[in-house]
Amino acid sequence: MASDTPAQPAEPAGRDAVDTAMDLAAAQGWAGLTLGDIAQAAGLPLSDVLRRYPTKLALLDDFQRRMDQQMLPGPDDDAAGDSPRDRLFAVIMRRFDAMAPHRQALTAIWRDTRRDPLALCAGLKGLQRSLMWMLEAAGLDSGGLAGIARRKGLGLVYLDVLKTWRDDDSVDMARTMAVLDKRLKSAEAFASRWQGRRRAA
Repeated sequence: MASDTPAQPAEPAGRDAVDTAMDLAAAQGWAGLTLGDIAQAAGLPLSDVLRRYPTKLALLDDFQRRMDQQMLPGPDDDAAGDSPRDRLFAVIMRRFDAMAPHRQALTAIWRDTRRDPLALCAGLKGLQRSLMWMLEAAGLDSGGLAGIARRKGLGLVYLDVLKTWRDDDSVDMARTMAVLDKRLKSAEAFASRWQGRRRAA
């Protein structure tokens, strides 16, 4: 007897292209890596990879989106009573936790793309999205003029702490947490002074 359930398309065989790209970047760098190399190592037809990722930048953008998803609070994360600074701290540390398995690959990518204008532009665009998600995940408005100011301030904090995270080989990321806490406290104090001046004006 024929089933009424429509047949589902078969999942493509092979490894995930993004995970494969990160492994290859960690092992051999990013600059000379091609989508053909990634497809071959993943055991995927090149046509399938190109259909989803026309360029390596598109692949990196997908990786960033995955990190964005993993830093969002889950159903068991109840931070309603925490301060905005504490909520931002938790969100950013979840992102660093998600990035930790790819630290070597990310270091190679940053090294190999820092003089590539297209890669820098794409990275900045992805960073803006990530900053917006960080603020929203922490319960802070990311829109309007105030949101723009928050994104700029948070971007400075995040990029500064990112330098520490890249070299932090401790198991508990103690150095990263210490620097992040310090930078967020400084940003919070600056925001309070700025709001006070606006009210006074």
